[in-house]
Amino acid sequence: MKRLIQGYQEFRKRRWPMERRRYEEAAKGQKPEYLIIACSDSRSDPATVFGGRPGEFFLVRNIAALVPPHDATNGVYGTRAAISFAVMALNVRNILVMGHAQCGGIAAAIAPESARDIPYVNDWVELAKPAIAHAHNHGDNTEVEREAVKLSVRRLLEYPFIAERVKAGNLQVDGARFGIANGVLEVLDQKTGAFEPVKTKRFGFF
Repeated sequence: MKRLIQGYQEFRKRRWPMERRRYEEAAKGQKPEYLIIACSDSRSDPATVFGGRPGEFFLVRNIAALVPPHDATNGVYGTRAAISFAVMALNVRNILVMGHAQCGGIAAAIAPESARDIPYVNDWVELAKPAIAHAHNHGDNTEVEREAVKLSVRRLLEYPFIAERVKAGNLQVDGARFGIANGVLEVLDQKTGAFEPVKTKRFGFF
């Protein structure tokens, strides 16, 4: 708790004065334009990667950034409830599924024995099994990480309330994968299925 208190004190000293008006405005009601579905992994925080400001992103984080099928019947309601709230109540304009490199959840999906002593994990990462089956090399974590993002994007587009908004041009669904070691963000080209690194002004392509 000591570390958290120190972080809060630093926040109040440095960031709060700069962001106070945004927080005051956000207190009247949230109006995020983006829903970001990301992994719970401590190394891939979307707010940090995308320079988030108060009230800008509605975040859903779970192991491996997985989206359950819209008609799943095995009780995985938390992520689906957050998705429906973001789309139907908050009217977000963009949904991003952000996977990442060195994902432990994907590693557990590939090798379930690695998480057999951790309750609930293997039940959850079963959602990634179709991504493993679709990968050319079923044991290649990087390939499966990318396939898992594609899978979650496809599943989102099968949610009826998402599909109708996408068709009307009111909602966009995207996928990406963040490289922890090199900081590179790869964005999914849904036409080709390829992941292309985002070009940065300073460094160009990596």
